Amino acid sequence: MTEILVRLATVDDTAGLASLLRSIGWFGRISEEPPEKTVEKVTAALALALAGDSHAIWVAEGADGRVLAYAAAHWLPYLFLPGPEGYLSELFVREEARGQGVGSRLLEAVKAEAKRRGCSRLQLVNFRQRESYQRGFYAKAGWEERPDGASFVLYL
Repeated sequence: MTEILVRLATVDDTAGLASLLRSIGWFGRISEEPPEKTVEKVTAALALALAGDSHAIWVAEGADGRVLAYAAAHWLPYLFLPGPEGYLSELFVREEARGQGVGSRLLEAVKAEAKRRGCSRLQLVNFRQRESYQRGFYAKAGWEERPDGASFVLYL
């Protein structure tokens, strides 16, 4: 496993996070905008996430200090559950760092924080065409796919 440090993100991570998002190449909007615009947007989103206690963002950095991956989670109160639900909204790993335990380390950080907060469960959405789904990344980590669920989105 690559030597990595998993820690909570800070505003000093914006350039590394923006670079990671651009390197993935999955997001047309990000690919089409200038790099400085991506940094600007990541800076604003990270500042918003860091302003409260309902979000947490972790980075995994290599021995050289480069951001290799990140995960973002949100803590949602539910009236019908015995505790809040954690929602893992983002987990992205640079292509060259995949398969080295980086994503697993981030999942463990999210899980530990969810337990600390008294969450009753964690949830995420993974698209079936993604490499992580194809190789069973989340299933191997103990996550269960809901056979009777459907994910809906309303674009605004």
